[in-house]
Amino acid sequence: MILIALVGPRVVHQFSCRLNIFRKFCDLPLPGDGFENGFDCVEGPLKKMCKLSDVDSITDESFNTNEDESYNQTHFSLRKGFIENARIDAKRVLDILGQDGPELDARLVLDKLHIRPSGLLLREVLFGILENINCENKSKCAKLAYNFFVWCSQHEAYRHTTNSYHLIFKIFAECEEFRAMWRLVDEMIEKGIPATARTFNILICTCGGAGLPRKLMERFIKSKTFNFRPLKHSYNAILHGLLVLNHYKLIEWVYKKMLLEGHSSDILTYNIVMYAKYRLGKVHQFNRLLNEMSSIGLSPDSHTYNILLHILGKGDKPLAALNLLNHMKETGIEPTVLHFTTLIDGLSRAGNLDACKYFFDEMINNGCMPDVVAYTVMITGYVMAGEIEKAQAMFQEMISREQIPNVYTYNSMIRGLCMAGKFDEALSMLKEMETKGCNPNFYVYSTLVNNLRNAGKLADAHKVIRQMMEKGKYAPLVFRLRRHRRR
Repeated sequence: MILIALVGPRVVHQFSCRLNIFRKFCDLPLPGDGFENGFDCVEGPLKKMCKLSDVDSITDESFNTNEDESYNQTHFSLRKGFIENARIDAKRVLDILGQDGPELDARLVLDKLHIRPSGLLLREVLFGILENINCENKSKCAKLAYNFFVWCSQHEAYRHTTNSYHLIFKIFAECEEFRAMWRLVDEMIEKGIPATARTFNILICTCGGAGLPRKLMERFIKSKTFNFRPLKHSYNAILHGLLVLNHYKLIEWVYKKMLLEGHSSDILTYNIVMYAKYRLGKVHQFNRLLNEMSSIGLSPDSHTYNILLHILGKGDKPLAALNLLNHMKETGIEPTVLHFTTLIDGLSRAGNLDACKYFFDEMINNGCMPDVVAYTVMITGYVMAGEIEKAQAMFQEMISREQIPNVYTYNSMIRGLCMAGKFDEALSMLKEMETKGCNPNFYVYSTLVNNLRNAGKLADAHKVIRQMMEKGKYAPLVFRLRRHRRR
């Protein structure tokens, strides 16, 4: 496989040479250098790749069949009738469950309906409950779903499947019934029902979002009952789920398990693992990963190059980055706005604003019109360097090119104006963003209030806070301001 070896202005095409040189230009500051959210240009696109919709995926699995696809018309009609009957029965069940009250024995009433449980009926009923969950009825919905789930399991002719548990997990997750969900996980394992990659994906996303201890997830995925085989891309589903939740060490563990069990990787696997290594400060391990890619005939794709460009930018290696962009073109991958923005973001964090401006102009010269993200990255770079005039000029250029500033653009500009002591302009910009339909978020308000407060402009800070309170937002800032006044 041919990869990029960047030596001065030359592009060397031998893979072994590329690895040796790559080791040199990957010597850069490690993540965690004081910047937050500095990896969105790289991590965001990766997180969107192969993104699973739990509900849609479960729906697809519910109708898997081993039968030949060439059904005759009679078979099709019977199947259609079965589906319609299940939906009618589901509506009857939902009507009964909707009457839930202290005097209603839902299970007894369901028995009187003489409805036969099936996977399709369970799916229709649980989806009906799932679609109606809101902040006020979570407890009730979880109870109704569980009652119906148990009622189905009490019939001898019916047995829950992995997909059945996935559906109830989803409802418990939406209702924030995490302990109940984990009890069902234990029940599922005790009954010998295989846990698949999708099981893991639902649980890791739910528990990670809820802040539950990661050890629970480690215990689960290390369990002998965890079955990786049912889905073709199960390992990628797991790795992707971990990436979404920033569990980089678990990505390493799952990848090692994947190799030990003899499963092959594809380019998505390597992109996720390479990015995890980078976030863990293990850039030196890229060489081994690139060797593995070469040995199975894989070449970098657009996302791989995006990772490399971010590394080169953060490492303040503009010449190597330029050569990499040129090599991308040679291999048939045209650099996009995303690639240039990723590089500029990294160079900005390295403090090389001259290189940022060079690649920003190169982006335009290559026919890539900067979008709001590209402009915001440039503006933020100038603001952090204290060059507010250049930030303002870039902001005006952005407007002239009909790129609409977003809340992050305005936040950077307001921060820069405050840093330059231009508080009247900062307050005017707050009004401007509101008149243009861009609603300030917590960070915009807190940036302005904190800077006004630190500059001793408490009256102006109070005006901003009153404006916030009129909109019913961010009351805690009032306490913070009062605490400042008492000092």
